[in-house]
Amino acid sequence: MSDTPFGFGLPPEEPDDGDEGKEKDQQSGGGQGPANPFGFGFPGAGGPGADNPLAAMFGSMNPNDLGAAFQQLGQMLSYEGGPVNWDMAKQIARQTVSQGASDGTKDSSVGPAERSGVEEAVRLADLWLDDATSLPSGAGSAVAWSRAEWVEATLPVWKELVDPVAERVGAAMGDVLPEEMQAMAGPLIGMMRSMGGAMFGTQIGQAVGVLAGEVFGSTDIGLPLGPAGRAALLPVNVEAFGKDLGVPKEEVRLYLALREAAHQRLFAHVPWLRSHLFGAVEGYARGIKVDTAKLEDVVGQLDPSNPEQLQDALQQGMFQPEDTPAQKAALARLETALALVEGWVDAVVHAAAKPRLSSADALRETLRRRRASGGPAEQTFATLIGLELRPRRLRDASRLWASLTDARGVDGRDALWAHPDMLPTASDLDDPDGFVHREQLDFSELDKMLGEAAGGSAEKPNLKKDDNDKKDDGKGDGAE
Repeated sequence: MSDTPFGFGLPPEEPDDGDEGKEKDQQSGGGQGPANPFGFGFPGAGGPGADNPLAAMFGSMNPNDLGAAFQQLGQMLSYEGGPVNWDMAKQIARQTVSQGASDGTKDSSVGPAERSGVEEAVRLADLWLDDATSLPSGAGSAVAWSRAEWVEATLPVWKELVDPVAERVGAAMGDVLPEEMQAMAGPLIGMMRSMGGAMFGTQIGQAVGVLAGEVFGSTDIGLPLGPAGRAALLPVNVEAFGKDLGVPKEEVRLYLALREAAHQRLFAHVPWLRSHLFGAVEGYARGIKVDTAKLEDVVGQLDPSNPEQLQDALQQGMFQPEDTPAQKAALARLETALALVEGWVDAVVHAAAKPRLSSADALRETLRRRRASGGPAEQTFATLIGLELRPRRLRDASRLWASLTDARGVDGRDALWAHPDMLPTASDLDDPDGFVHREQLDFSELDKMLGEAAGGSAEKPNLKKDDNDKKDDGKGDGAE
């Protein structure tokens, strides 16, 4: 787990040449510039003043643009919305997309041929998946997006993911000061919240903009980021990915369409899964704490009549979320659930593609290595919610689902998605054989008993007997 979710961190160290270095930095327009009260850092913002949100936003400034810069600064300080300035996040993400991806490719509008190719690939992928899973198609339509369109389509879900964490951090910033200090520092706290919303918006916008240059569809990170029932591919990213693989581009597109369509089936027909994953993020947010001991030490030495001392204290990066049991449990739950989702997709797609695509093994391993070397999911989650996925879990989960297929068949494997308590746990990923051969609870019988009990049925004793008979006959869902 990342120690610095949202890029929290301590301010930069002093220059090697002390006060002289500070003075030189200020004269050259470098250094920190205006103080950063939260110690935020901005990924990808290099050069002098990179840790300064204004420098990260405005960059090298033409004097003629100074008026526009102050206008944007005014918008930052006047922001009174939620914990994240999402208008700014969208603007930054679109700007990041327009600059091109790290591999040098530029965004482009999707043409009719590309759109038709994506629709055909998803249609064929759904036909192949019918043999590999009992879950029916979950894609009511197929769309081809540009990177900018991906940003527009996924921002509502990013908002749902990030707002709980940002809200908790923002509330903590206002709660740590004594009441008398809050009364005196009211305007400053209001400015802090406005700047915090802008800085969250800037960082999230940058992360989403970078991710738009890497993803292939709407489900690459294991979460449903796009509209429900709409399978999506980004042709420009698909082409860039397959450029040096030595695999026909149609096969690359079809394999990625298989992954997108498999994700769509899972999220469409496992109704509790989305709320389970998003609930783990909210659980993490509830566990966020602030290093109040450090703050109290500084505040205890402040003169309340001197607000400049308060601002100096806020520059010391003391708002760093701590690891708590609640956070660790929520992150472990989220990590395991995402591994199970990705592992199931990996196993199902391999079963569908292996007999039909000569490049199936190579494409599977390439995607696995891409994730293991720090793919989009790890980087984005580490930036936004402090989660770094462990690639080992994905491979373990894929092996477990494959073993379940061998032992129980496709129907028996997919039946585990009927209830969250039936799914493997983190310890089961360490011992897949033990889980595969463990008898599973028959939740259909439990639901039947509860339904009849609610209806006042007099058959409850007989149902219990029937259930025992079924178990003795070895015909339960988990029987081998």
